[in-house]
Amino acid sequence: MFIRWQDILDIFLVALVLYRVLLIIKGTKAARMLAGLGVLFTALLFSRYLGLYTIDWIVQSLWTQIVLAIIILFQPEIRKTLAHVGDARFLPSFSSAEESRSIEEIVKASIALANRKIGALIVIEKETNLSDFSEMGTQLDAKVSRELLLSIFHPSSPVHDGAVIIRGNRVLAAGCFLPLALSVDVSRTFGTRHRAGIGLTEETDAVVIVVSEESGKITTAYRNKIAKKLDLAELRDFLTEHFIVSKDTGK
Repeated sequence: MFIRWQDILDIFLVALVLYRVLLIIKGTKAARMLAGLGVLFTALLFSRYLGLYTIDWIVQSLWTQIVLAIIILFQPEIRKTLAHVGDARFLPSFSSAEESRSIEEIVKASIALANRKIGALIVIEKETNLSDFSEMGTQLDAKVSRELLLSIFHPSSPVHDGAVIIRGNRVLAAGCFLPLALSVDVSRTFGTRHRAGIGLTEETDAVVIVVSEESGKITTAYRNKIAKKLDLAELRDFLTEHFIVSKDTGK
């Protein structure tokens, strides 16, 4: 069968749209909703295959109401998802130079906070959308800068106890609350700020920087991997590896 170039373009565009939609809903309630629908669909297939007529009838009855239930129960999530689709960046909106500048500002702020023994929790978004967490904080949408981060985490700031969430070269929100790590593997020496940062990495692919208020030490966390007592060069290399090198290599 002859394959036209239009067919290849059609498949590519559909795959691109599906990929972007999955990135938008990844880590949100909408993703869990889709997982639940997948379970129902699997149960429907198995019930028909095994001849479980009662289960088949129940699942089919649920399917008849599922569209209405989605609209009513998940109206906020649908609205947010559509808004993200409209705002989604199919190509990066900032250059490597801008990204490098943002990383340098984050590094300088982290070192300055560590030297002054001011506690801080900085979260940098990767692929998993962190809107569910940022929307619970104070909305900023400001350009990343050393001065901004220092002012947010100053002890006199009303949002200094929460987390800062960064997307690209923008600070989305401050004073955000994160899920605490419950794993027994987490060191007992870690306080609430560290457990909150590590807890987020258990659920998402975000990169987290924690500055200890007691010791002034810098800790990073990514996918449950923790590195403690980082200096300026190590922190810069860590962020560069995740946001410059991995981007250039397509990882």
